[in-house]
Amino acid sequence: MTRQATRTDTPAGTQQRDDPAGVPGRPRITNGHARLRVAGMPLDLEQDGARDVRARRPSIVNALIHARALERGARIVSLLALDFGALLGAIFTALALKAVVRGGFVFSEVAHTALEYQAFVFLVTALLFARSGLYSRREARPGLSAIVAGLFWAAFVALVYALVNGLDFSSYYIFYGGLFFALIWVSVGRWIYERVTALALRALGRRRRAILVGSGKQIDAVAHALLADGTGTQYEPVGYISLTPKPDNGLRNLGSLAELPHLIAEHHVQEVIIADPDFPQEEAFALVDRCHERGVAVRIAPTTMDIMTHRHELVPGQSVPLFELKPPVFEGVDFVIKRTFDLVVATALMIVLFPVLLAIAIAIKLTSKGPVLFRSRRPGIGAQPFDCLKFRTMHTDAEQRQEELEELNEATGALFKIRRDPRITGVGRFLRRFSLDELPQLVNVLRGEMSMVGPRPLPMRDYNQLEDWHRKRYLVLPGITGLWQVSGRAELDFDELVRLDFLYLETWSVFLDLSIVLKTFPAVLRSRGAF
Repeated sequence: MTRQATRTDTPAGTQQRDDPAGVPGRPRITNGHARLRVAGMPLDLEQDGARDVRARRPSIVNALIHARALERGARIVSLLALDFGALLGAIFTALALKAVVRGGFVFSEVAHTALEYQAFVFLVTALLFARSGLYSRREARPGLSAIVAGLFWAAFVALVYALVNGLDFSSYYIFYGGLFFALIWVSVGRWIYERVTALALRALGRRRRAILVGSGKQIDAVAHALLADGTGTQYEPVGYISLTPKPDNGLRNLGSLAELPHLIAEHHVQEVIIADPDFPQEEAFALVDRCHERGVAVRIAPTTMDIMTHRHELVPGQSVPLFELKPPVFEGVDFVIKRTFDLVVATALMIVLFPVLLAIAIAIKLTSKGPVLFRSRRPGIGAQPFDCLKFRTMHTDAEQRQEELEELNEATGALFKIRRDPRITGVGRFLRRFSLDELPQLVNVLRGEMSMVGPRPLPMRDYNQLEDWHRKRYLVLPGITGLWQVSGRAELDFDELVRLDFLYLETWSVFLDLSIVLKTFPAVLRSRGAF
């Protein structure tokens, strides 16, 4: 296809600009209007809401740009100030604790020493955080795993710097002590910041208005997941554009892709989400161009195949480059790191929670007949069955009564859930609400039958209803908690839950495990989606 600029008629009384004519691919500019002749057909660039980038912007556009710049500046400055204070508090806490233990705490001396370390530590941390996107806009900021990774690297860089410069320390406590308290101070500070700003934005009615594009089934699934998410960016799907026959999903049908520029302006859309694994390539290029011209972000909801291709290995020596999809198993160093993490965390929790475990056992024994523990036979790694331990929350005849309750099932797919299950005891309802019935599985972790984080083990009844593609989740040890528990729990469809398992398997790191464990506590306290 060739593009040729053609001379257009200039309306009377207007002055034509001195743009060179006849340059291939270059439009003739006339009073902010441009015309191209593409394959013999004239194309008016202003028709579609686009304008010459050299034309003067109207004052309202300038105001919006300035407002966004101010918002961006306020966000970066506030986050930098938050991190500065948190790091200073962490260093001061570490030094103060050491001084108190030695019996020589003097506030002014500890504060002076903390300030000496602060400048270098904050500079390194801020640079690492910026590289990880932790000062990006709210919907693009990574979570706790990036914070933990950044702080570990900052401590490592500070240690190497000290050693290279020959600095002498009576001990290296300042590095691991400062890191420990930095993990607490920075994580808690960031968590409070996210919650406070989320509440403020919600009070102001701030939501990301989005249009979903794709085929009916995928649009429905993505819209449901966006609306079910109460912890991240608040989305408001204004409607959909479907490439297939119109689905009945409760959303507004906005028409065709040709109307997208008009719809973006009419509904003040900030994002267009492609929810179709088979979206036509040519249509995708056009869609992205139209959105980016108007400052609208384009995002793609990943499919199962997209998630799987994260872990791949190039097979050389072929005329066509081929990528082998590696099985998502933990082996070698990864296995050692994950198993060490499991043993340390499970042992620590068993010691700290021992009074709680004892109190729960006594309460179960005094309020209902039957054993304190319930042994649920479930498939583990490689689908090998094991006894998954739980505090008993139901009456002893619960399994015999399940068949008669099947028609009351409120979950989708292979899961079986009833909000008002008549088989649950009074104490059991409280335990389930806050997931306390799962605590005995710490013993399963110590035995090597489970991991702290991983895909949840399903009862045999649910396992027997799985489709073949679901069973990939059994290539690793099942977990006490996982992305299910911190991403909506029982409110998500089963296929969405399985995709979360795949995402975890393909993107695993020890920082991700730590992030999920820490996020589990607030998720449990909210008891959102638990029944």
